Amino acid sequence: MARRTSYPSWGMLLSFAICLCLSLYFTFAAVQGDYGLFRRAEILGDTAKLRIELDALAAEVARMENLTKRMSDEYLDLDLLDQQARDILGYIGRNDIVVR
Repeated sequence: MARRTSYPSWGMLLSFAICLCLSLYFTFAAVQGDYGLFRRAEILGDTAKLRIELDALAAEVARMENLTKRMSDEYLDLDLLDQQARDILGYIGRNDIVVR
């Protein structure tokens, strides 16, 4: 009796190849795509940088609010007023010595 070997059908090989290609595509998209793992890591890094920048800006806003409050009508800080007049307007005091 002749020995008969059976080979897989072409349809099975084709479906396996299609499934392999789809799996590779979705794996690549999950890692490198617009919403992939690398993009997520980049967004988390940007978030940390922006959080630091936000904290610095919040401190600057608080400093400027303090200066604004000190220059308001309710609370006038004469030292700050004198400093601003010297810096912005170029005034000098009576007791100041100007060195060029």
